[in-house]
Amino acid sequence: MKSRFKPDRGLTSRMVVTSFLLGLLYVGFVALLIALTKSAVLAVVIAGGMLFAQYWFSDRIALYAMRGRVVSPEEAPELHGAIDRLCALADMPKPKVAIADVDLPNAFATGRNPDKAVVCVTTGVLRRLDADELEGVLAHELSHVAHRDVAVMTIASFLGVLAGLVTRFGLYGGFGRRDQNTAVVVLTVVLVSAAVYAISFLLTRALSRYRELAADRAAAMLTGRPSALASALTKISGDIARIPSRDLRQAEAFNAFFFAPARSGGFSLSSLFSTHPPLDQRLDRLGAIARELGEQV
Repeated sequence: MKSRFKPDRGLTSRMVVTSFLLGLLYVGFVALLIALTKSAVLAVVIAGGMLFAQYWFSDRIALYAMRGRVVSPEEAPELHGAIDRLCALADMPKPKVAIADVDLPNAFATGRNPDKAVVCVTTGVLRRLDADELEGVLAHELSHVAHRDVAVMTIASFLGVLAGLVTRFGLYGGFGRRDQNTAVVVLTVVLVSAAVYAISFLLTRALSRYRELAADRAAAMLTGRPSALASALTKISGDIARIPSRDLRQAEAFNAFFFAPARSGGFSLSSLFSTHPPLDQRLDRLGAIARELGEQV
């Protein structure tokens, strides 16, 4: 699909490099598994099935998990109108439009390709943002759709899913421990799987963070109002901090999809290996774009 969202050479190069490195890891990982155990075929089949389900049904899974529902233009005329305008500006097909009835202020895009895409906003974000801020958020999500980010991230995460599956399988005795040699093989497989999982995790998280910066830039350039997007980011991030921790923990599993990450307070791995760049970095980049465009802030 071609659209007026400008191609991001940095994003493209990072996707290529990440895919190449993950591919090397995958080839080496599977080769080792095949050499050490006959269970590699089962692991690949199961992980492949999980990848297929995640890729093919990502829109339905995400909407169901977030209690979102597709809405018609009659039910949400202003929301549809904003997306209609942005799709016309970007020269791209209009995705399905959905609303999730939750107070957490956020938005996300999902779907395996632009024709199957869904852009979903929460009632919490609709209550908090003005028209310009909401348009910036929607443009950010439409950029993810145009750049096929959901499909890319799903495929990129496959190796991590496989490695995590094999690690659990080995730890819980899935390979069987008949003698000392078998125990050594199992331990080797588990250690290698854990290392591969850690490396693929870091690579996909780095790609995800750049993906968010690229979507911010694409949205700011499309709307011509980076300050509105920055204002939306500030509002959403500030209000997320006031959401009860229990609700944030329930939403953290979907951080990779969200416009802004849902994080409960305190020290956690999500703050160390985030799917999103720090708020200050995003705001600094948007400020630079505003100066580039000569926007009056």
